[in-house]
Amino acid sequence: MLQPPPNVLSFAANDPSGGAGIQADLLTIASMGCHPLPVITAITVQDTTGVEEVLPLDAEWIENQARTILEDMPVHAFKLGLLGSVEIIAAIAEIVSDYPEIPLIMDPVLTSGRGDELASDDMIDAMCGLLLPQVTLLTPNSLEARRLAAFDDEDNSPDTLPLDECAHRLLDMGCEYVLITGTHENTTDVTNTLFGVDGRVRSDEWKRLPGSYHGSGCTLASAIAASMANGLAVNESVYAGQKYTWQTLNASFRPGMGQHIPNRLFWADFANSIVSKKKS
Repeated sequence: MLQPPPNVLSFAANDPSGGAGIQADLLTIASMGCHPLPVITAITVQDTTGVEEVLPLDAEWIENQARTILEDMPVHAFKLGLLGSVEIIAAIAEIVSDYPEIPLIMDPVLTSGRGDELASDDMIDAMCGLLLPQVTLLTPNSLEARRLAAFDDEDNSPDTLPLDECAHRLLDMGCEYVLITGTHENTTDVTNTLFGVDGRVRSDEWKRLPGSYHGSGCTLASAIAASMANGLAVNESVYAGQKYTWQTLNASFRPGMGQHIPNRLFWADFANSIVSKKKS
């Protein structure tokens, strides 16, 4: 019998467009050589243009989904996406606290690409108080980093906070590492910077691609989680996750009227070309 692949348990919402959420996690985790374990946190009404409605599941259902799997098989990494409610955040925080040895990668989903609010102030407060102290790696974009870092700061607007200061504050909340992505910054290239308790760990520049993408943050966090599940160190996993994500964006497609969707199976294009040749 073959050795089973590493398992990555993802807490995320269903996305019927297949662009983000649990669908993005499933494709990414599998593409990176791991077995995905999906725990649904919410049902959404959304397409490639934005999110219309979010229906969080009962927190007990989420706990039962996760604990049933955790009692059945080993989990090599946790990945968190859209969480849905304060009660869900509290339940997940309690679950992961029972497994402190398992890396926890969190994509703090606060808004959709269109700007739809997906996390209330109470949810952000719960994230900062219950989850961030347990997080191995937080992967906010610059907007999310500023909002989280300035959440309890009445003296500063989030827009005025330098990203280095944001990282310092998030690390003070308990995160082991913070990767701040620069897709929303006004720069020629996209610069992503990894911070640890001793400061900057690495900074990587990537060619800025045209257009906007649905599910890029989910893809990045899932790819890093899978890399860590495969045994790579945080530093190595962050680079591997970025490289994979950039390639999915470079090969993206636009199936609807909104954003492009990352092609998480870009590496299988040669198989598609063979099929096309056989049909012609």
